[in-house]
Amino acid sequence: MAEEKTWALVSEVGGEHGYLEELADILKQHFRIICYRELLEDPVLHGPKIQVLFMWKYCPAAEPVLLGLLPSLKVVVSGGVGIDHLDVLFINSLGVKVANTPGVVSDSTADLAMGLLLASARKILDGHQIAIDPKTMHIPQSLMGVEVTGSTLGIIGMGEIGYKIAQRSKGFEMKILYHNRTRRNVEDEQAVRASYCESLDDLLRKSDFVVIAVKLTLDTTGLVGHRELSLMKPTATLVNISRGQVVDQDALVKALQSGSICAAALDVTHPEPLPRDHPLLGLPNVLITPHIGISTYNTARRIVEKMVENALAAVKGLPVPNEVKLQLHSKC
Repeated sequence: MAEEKTWALVSEVGGEHGYLEELADILKQHFRIICYRELLEDPVLHGPKIQVLFMWKYCPAAEPVLLGLLPSLKVVVSGGVGIDHLDVLFINSLGVKVANTPGVVSDSTADLAMGLLLASARKILDGHQIAIDPKTMHIPQSLMGVEVTGSTLGIIGMGEIGYKIAQRSKGFEMKILYHNRTRRNVEDEQAVRASYCESLDDLLRKSDFVVIAVKLTLDTTGLVGHRELSLMKPTATLVNISRGQVVDQDALVKALQSGSICAAALDVTHPEPLPRDHPLLGLPNVLITPHIGISTYNTARRIVEKMVENALAAVKGLPVPNEVKLQLHSKC
């Protein structure tokens, strides 16, 4: 007789916040999944059976009201690397472990960072709009872009994603500067020909492109504000693939409007999406994508597989491979 599968809560299958069918099938191989809507229909019946909470695109949110319905919960597993949406200490106080899926998101996020940088520098989106406009009769001089090859790239946060961005930028013969809370070893630096900037200010002053790749913490919230933007070159571009709260958006709007910096390319904002009347949405020198750094089929599949691995370990009482254990860090 087949062993009964462990119950796991998910947001939904399909829909705005749900799993693609092929991803849900991976979960179903190991778990009896129940959607959030089903739980709410009869929480007394279903709640005590659930041992795993799978979070996808921050849903369902691991808030006290929901957690109170799940007395048998053993682990909250969040797809992706960020944990700023989780109250890890509170969840742990309930005897519940927390896990995420680092590593598997790095390549796709680094790819998007370079895509944003290139699209902004070479005005690819503007060019597309002009090319498909039925009124276009000539190519305007305003499409002149910024040279990427041979330029200076400053990376704020040289973790796994930051390092993969450096690897990619090496192919464009870029001069790579980086700022990090701890310096990389000499072998890592030499492999990508990167130079360490102990001072963030120095990196900002010297870079043609600044890419933010830090985790969101109390220390990195508002890391780039009026003062930092004023240090950048007026020809420089800011690329953010970390979290929207790392940048003071009001300061960014002023810097872009005044010409203090040239452009910004953002995969993250705060909130997401921005209010439809937000000034960032009306600026011609801003490129925004809707937090799609990990949105590829291969990455999504690898994330779900890693979620399953973590959940199975927790349910079996084994060490959880990617358990989140809070540590105090300084900036970057």
